[in-house]
Amino acid sequence: MTILDIRLIPDPVLRKKAEKVEGPSDEIITILDDMAETMYNAPGIGLAANQVGVLKRLIVLDCSTEEEEPNLLKMINPEIITSTNEKSELEEGCLSIPEHKSNVVRPSKVEVSYMNLNGETEKLTAEGLLSACLQHEIDHLNGILFIDHISRLKRDMIIRKVKKQLRENEK
Repeated sequence: MTILDIRLIPDPVLRKKAEKVEGPSDEIITILDDMAETMYNAPGIGLAANQVGVLKRLIVLDCSTEEEEPNLLKMINPEIITSTNEKSELEEGCLSIPEHKSNVVRPSKVEVSYMNLNGETEKLTAEGLLSACLQHEIDHLNGILFIDHISRLKRDMIIRKVKKQLRENEK
């Protein structure tokens, strides 16, 4: 497996909509394996294909705690099919916006439909951290970042700080 480069804002690929995948193939499974390796190495709890420069509707996530067994999910063409009106607020971060976090309000419970590695359609109902993580990663596939869900003032401040960090790292 290969650890991939994670794209950082303002990379334009993060704002593009990913394309649907026909189904699992050797190439798709390799991409998902590499994404999982990259996510764990970062370390993070979720990663969308856009974040590694691949415009395909693929995500990986593992919201297990250190005390729990790993629970890696690999999803092809994930889609939110229902969400509750009830909202939850959780602190979110993003591997493409390192060292910056903010509280984000999202539906507290979602049902997601996706294709598994056998090409079968599955459904998953999630709440809490898993729900927020699924919504965050599916947003990525649509070119949406978690900072799009916060105030403009806070978003602009984060973007300025990240750009400054990038300039300093280039020196």
